[in-house]
Amino acid sequence: MTSQQTKRVAAIQLSCVTNVAANLERTIAEIRQAARAGAQIVCLQELFNSLYFCQTEEHRFFDLAEPIPGPTTKALCAIAKEEKVVIVAGLFERRAAGLYHNSAVVIEKDGTLVDMYRKMHIPDDPFFYEKFYFTPGDRGFKAIQTSQAKIGICICWDQWYPEAARLTALQGAEILVYPTAIGWLAEDKPVYGESQRRAWQTMMRSHAIANGVFVVAPNRCGLESNIEFWGSSFVSDPYGNFLAEAGENPETLLVDCDLELMNVARTHWPFLRDRRIDAYGPITQRYIDGTS
Repeated sequence: MTSQQTKRVAAIQLSCVTNVAANLERTIAEIRQAARAGAQIVCLQELFNSLYFCQTEEHRFFDLAEPIPGPTTKALCAIAKEEKVVIVAGLFERRAAGLYHNSAVVIEKDGTLVDMYRKMHIPDDPFFYEKFYFTPGDRGFKAIQTSQAKIGICICWDQWYPEAARLTALQGAEILVYPTAIGWLAEDKPVYGESQRRAWQTMMRSHAIANGVFVVAPNRCGLESNIEFWGSSFVSDPYGNFLAEAGENPETLLVDCDLELMNVARTHWPFLRDRRIDAYGPITQRYIDGTS
């Protein structure tokens, strides 16, 4: 028996192609199918409607960006209203000339664009040259109220920072969504592949445990130039248990998340109660070495 607080969540894992319209069309088809299977909240991967262009630093890729609201959000608002689902979607935002963000929007089931989040932590690693494209977010960490749940969003590189998850959870987030684009470089996979993937999952599952929330992590899959995106999208409960995990091919997860479980987890593991907020001031320092 499920409680009235049970929400069916979908995490859509897709491989992408060069054609933006084709990616959007495939995603909308998956949203429709998930909604008709009972999904109430549908979560999409990071930069879902394009290839992961950050593997090189090329000005031509700025042409992929669009304003919010814009054409892609208009299409997503329409399908959200048609199928009566809440949608979380990662997009390349053109805020102004020369000012771009890696962002995610939340769309209500009536087709309303409710709010957005801008990625706060921007990586600069081999073939993940995001600092060339994205300005760090300036809207802070956000938990966004929807008709289905209060949804917190962090994006990909944000997932490695417990501070981001905590600050989002402290605003009342019930479900933390991490739109993601992460995978292997060819030379790394044979030696580090499995440990990299498990570290990625373990980190977010730890956020679920430490904050007593559900975590949804939709990742892309497929080979794009230098990166083999590993898929492995998953949904975790507040105890860090996998409720579902995808493979390495396109797949949509459908998971029932009973939000009542948050209260059970938090009363048995009262981490929020026992936090020593009086002692955490130094967390705002880069490193504690006597020079501050």
